[in-house]
Order: sequence, then structure tokens, then C-alpha cells
Amino acid sequence: MQRITITIEDDLLAEIDAAAKDRGYQNRSEIIRDLARAGLQQGAQDAMPSGQCVAALVYVYDHAARDLSKRLVQNFHGHHDLSLATLHVHLDDDSCMEVTALKGPSGDVQHFADHIIAERGVRYGRVVMIPTATDKKTRPAPRARSSARLKCGSRLDGRLNVFLSAEPINGGIGCLSF
Repeated sequence: MQRITITIEDDLLAEIDAAAKDRGYQNRSEIIRDLARAGLQQGAQDAMPSGQCVAALVYVYDHAARDLSKRLVQNFHGHHDLSLATLHVHLDDDSCMEVTALKGPSGDVQHFADHIIAERGVRYGRVVMIPTATDKKTRPAPRARSSARLKCGSRLDGRLNVFLSAEPINGGIGCLSF
């Protein structure tokens, strides 16, 4: 690992320190490394016209919407080569959430995710795409803190919290409350 010196404006450093405290980082280096990785990953995703990727597609839908469940199943069967696994959660009497792991050419994955999210009756959807190395010899060494985690928990008011995290749960990148 290299040691470098950088110059950061005071207000930006204050924001970084606050985020590090809120997310439970032990020092500035850890959060700056993770922010740099996230920025590089987002840049790669934005510029990713081709190449392989893995993705998480998360969407909430009205399970009673006319033929929606049937349309979703047909879409997934029509793209079985992209779908690895799906987690289905009943949120309340009307709403279900699904989290689907996808893998394949980035253009195909993005097109499929956009199609699912655009279905009538899907209330919310988001896809997170991560480019994968095609040349195994140049792939960077895995790092211990890179596994994604999904944690669900009930709150005292009976609502469901779902955390999608690329780091330990206290440093989660997103939380949906229902």
C-alpha cells in the first residue's frame, strides 16, 4: 500500500470526517479509500458501453397490479441467462420487494433492469452495476471488506428496514424503510 499526501478544502474534510463518524470508520484513510473506489466504480459504470458486469436489481411493486407478477416472471424466464438469484420479500398487504442478482453483458443487464423498473405497477426500482474483469490475470487482488450484504430488520414501529451495503452494515450505502 502506498502512502500519499493530498490537499482537501476544510469544508470537504469536515464532511468526510462526519461521514466517517456516522458510518463507523476507524480513520480517514479507510473512508477516503472507499470513496475513491466508489467514484471509480461509478465512473466505470457510467462509461460502460460493453463488457461484463454483475448487478443487483432492487424493486418494490404492487403484487395485485393486473398481470404484473405474470409479466415479471415471463421477463425473467426470457432473460434466464442474466438472472442468478432472486430474494422475494412480502412488505405488507399490497407490496412486495425483490432483490435480483444479475450477471452478463452490461448493456443487456442495463436494458433488462430498465425494462423491469418501467413495468406498470413497479413503484420503485434501482440497479447497481459493477464491472467485472475479463482478464483474470489483471484482476486486482480481492480485499477483505468488499462483499455486499443485505440486512433486514424490524423497527419498533413495525416498519421494515432493508440495508444494502458494500461495507459492514454500519457503513451501509442505502436503507429503504417500509
